[in-house]
Amino acid sequence: MDTVEELSGTYFYKGICNISAGELFFWLLLDKIEEQFGGIVDVVTLSCIILGLPLLKTRNKPYGTTAGTSIASKYLRQYLNVQLPVRLPTLTEASITTLKPKYVTNLGAFIGRGLPVIGWTMVAGDLAQICYKTIKTYNTIAHEKDRLW
Repeated sequence: MDTVEELSGTYFYKGICNISAGELFFWLLLDKIEEQFGGIVDVVTLSCIILGLPLLKTRNKPYGTTAGTSIASKYLRQYLNVQLPVRLPTLTEASITTLKPKYVTNLGAFIGRGLPVIGWTMVAGDLAQICYKTIKTYNTIAHEKDRLW
């Protein structure tokens, strides 16, 4: 973190003069986003999300199902073609809109449908950490009257 000063009711942060408390929060948010993203974890996160998108064309499906299939689901069904004795719940685009999970007995299909859920969970975790760190830093820097809580 660079120099932070309070000048007659405004702030000075990283060479930016005369910024308000809201602008200070904005610049801190950008810094925390820059710190959080980047690295192998984010590559894995985006890979999980992208591989789980229904990009591949497939046969005609019944009404109310997600059109297409994902790359992960297609190949995991082939390489992890293990039939399970129990039905496992999965989430798809169609099942989220109806709030009813779709059940599968194929291990590859279960993992393929679970990858985007893992990716979106990791993104939500990143966003929560960014918000927490931004608010914590802002409350440390800002005057008591400008603090969030």
